[in-house]
Amino acid sequence: MTFTSEQEGRASDELVRSLRTTGALTPEWDEAFRAVPRALFLPDLFWAYDMATGRSEPVARGDDPEAWHRAAYANIPLVTQWDDGAHTGTAPGTVPTSSASMPSVVAAMLRELDVSDGMRLLEIGTGTGWNAGLLAHRLGSANVVSVEIDPMVAERAQVALERAGFSPETVRADGAGGWPVGAPYDRVIATAGIRTVPPCWLEQTRPGGIILAPWGTHYSDQDTLVRLTVGDDGRASGPFLRMVEFMKLRAQRLDWNRFRAYVPRFPGDADVSRTQATLADLGERYEPVRFVTGLCVPDCAHVVNRTGAESGKAWFFDLASRSWAAVEFRAGDPSATVHQSGPRRLWDEVERALAWWAERGRPGLDRFGLTIAPDGSAHPWFEDPAGALSFG
Repeated sequence: MTFTSEQEGRASDELVRSLRTTGALTPEWDEAFRAVPRALFLPDLFWAYDMATGRSEPVARGDDPEAWHRAAYANIPLVTQWDDGAHTGTAPGTVPTSSASMPSVVAAMLRELDVSDGMRLLEIGTGTGWNAGLLAHRLGSANVVSVEIDPMVAERAQVALERAGFSPETVRADGAGGWPVGAPYDRVIATAGIRTVPPCWLEQTRPGGIILAPWGTHYSDQDTLVRLTVGDDGRASGPFLRMVEFMKLRAQRLDWNRFRAYVPRFPGDADVSRTQATLADLGERYEPVRFVTGLCVPDCAHVVNRTGAESGKAWFFDLASRSWAAVEFRAGDPSATVHQSGPRRLWDEVERALAWWAERGRPGLDRFGLTIAPDGSAHPWFEDPAGALSFG
């Protein structure tokens, strides 16, 4: 079944109406979203991601063109690559490594960019090319540079962009290095989650320019959209806007296998204590307490292995030393068992962070922000950009 241009137009119109209703899409982006169809940038096989269940289901245009078309214009994320391209077949792979983001997320990020005619823009992470196409429609192809690390992903995106009538500069390189050839840029937008803002991004952005990126810590997979304004002194600072979740920049992925050597046998010589904290206190996937704890406890990786709603083991690993902590929660037990090893008392730090957050009324992410020094070091802040986040 082949869909006509009229059908494609109706689908684009409906998507625009839906995004306008929710407030994600602003009027100045209407024309771009109508003129640059998402479907044009999608492969014949993708995996529709269910936000509620966390499962990805294959959708193949050759098998069910109507289902493919519906998913193409639905407000859902679509996985377009698994395992850095090593995956084959229709079943989901192990790790999703490229995708088409939810249209509402795409629209909201473009709104936050606050672009105007004549601006030059650098995009980190071309992906399907749809975002680059929207930007090229609004700013002109000559003003858009998009960098993609994966050769196969980059090639598909470039073909799709040419098919759509756009010719932004598409570069096959590691986005962690930016693209100095086209600098300085008025705007830099990252479509991959980052744990460190590369100093070169600041260097390649003009003073007064904006860097918009999904930023987080290794404490969790959570990303929060941060809008950084670059100053004359080479620093960049700005507020956190809202929670998002992106696939991570390849150069900044966390290798969990590194922690196997931390605990050769459990519990070993770890110190043992008790805590009144519960598993719920650590927060669920999209709750701000997890993100805030990561701000307060830097250089710490954290994972929970659940065995029930109120039971499981929470692990904490120091990224700079062999320090670790593990907390065993059991349903019905009024206290949990804490194991800590190494010079850094990670669980003690986590408890202080939880108490700090609670004492301030459990503030949301909109009261926090980030300053990036010229060397790339990150300095989170609470309410006052001139101060540093401190607790304890």
